[in-house]
Amino acid sequence: MAVHPEVLRDLEDKAISYEELDCDPELADTALFCEAYGIPLQKSANAILVASRKPEGRNAVCVVLATDRLDVNGTVRRRLGVRKVSFAPAELTKVLTGQEIGGVTIFGLPEGLPVWIDPAVLDQEWVVVGAGSRTAKLKLDPSQLESLEGFEVVDGLAIAAAPE
Repeated sequence: MAVHPEVLRDLEDKAISYEELDCDPELADTALFCEAYGIPLQKSANAILVASRKPEGRNAVCVVLATDRLDVNGTVRRRLGVRKVSFAPAELTKVLTGQEIGGVTIFGLPEGLPVWIDPAVLDQEWVVVGAGSRTAKLKLDPSQLESLEGFEVVDGLAIAAAPE
């Protein structure tokens, strides 16, 4: 198992309790991971880097349950105060976070990069989040996130996905 070193340091600094879960890097993407390891989608929380396009340079990491979708064109755009925003491409994600898509997490991020959490994430008894790499995940009690510096609970961050 390989939790990113910056993530490990941050977890320790923040005194976050967690369980490390092994992950085949080929199965790191949320849907594949959940199916392969028997994790319900509503217990998986995705950390998504968003990046403004007009103007460029405004970013945030948003955390929503895998069963929901991020309100990029509504809540996120308004909170960033920009005209256009989108999911950050893999290259920008790696540059800004030091982490790869499929392993992006809310820990070990550069100072000043805001973390916005949808309230539905905090309603779960536990969630699985990335570990900063594609070879591990972290299982933790999300209530630990509520009072962390730089983390903010944002109403309306996620929209419930339409049932299939």
